This record gives sequence, structure tokens and C-alpha cells, in this order.
Amino acid sequence: MEQVAHDRAKREKSPSQDRLGYSVANEETEWLQFFLLLLFRSLKKHLPLLLNTVKNFCDILNPLDQLGIYKSNPGIIGLGGLVSSVAGIITVAYPQMKLKTH
Repeated sequence: MEQVAHDRAKREKSPSQDRLGYSVANEETEWLQFFLLLLFRSLKKHLPLLLNTVKNFCDILNPLDQLGIYKSNPGIIGLGGLVSSVAGIITVAYPQMKLKTH
């Protein structure tokens, strides 16, 4: 995160060589790119958090479908259940992969 902030500050201080390439769309999506990069780096460094996030995402698919909020294919619901079950088995088989709360 510090590296990204440092690179951004360096870019803002240096005079832009290509001002014609400036786009409002680039500015609007910059926060999303930053958020996704931060999320990716955080999950990559903390595997138990990644496993728990995947499991929770898969667990939410069925209630969203049943409530009609987000309709999905029965195959997707089944695949989500399978992935969630495998993630649960991994946390039982490898206790170090269980998300620790303080």
C-alpha cells in the first residue's frame, strides 16, 4: 500500500508528458483499481482470510437466490456449496488455515 501511494505521489509531482491521454474514466476508476489491488495483496498475504472470504462468498449464493435478490443457475448454487464444503474441510484438516479472532 505504501508503494502504491509513493508511486502515485511521484506521478502527481512529475509533469505529465501526455496530457492529451487524460480521461475522466481513468480518474473515476482509479479508486476501484486501488481498492482491488489492496484487496488482492491483503488476501494473498493472509491465506486463512482468503479461504474464509471464498467460503463466505459461496455461502451467500443460496440465500440470495432463495430470496430472489440475485437469481442464479442451480449448477452455480451446487458449485458454491461444493467449494464452501471443501473450504470447511480444509480448515478442519489444517487448523493453521482457520481464521483466528482476537
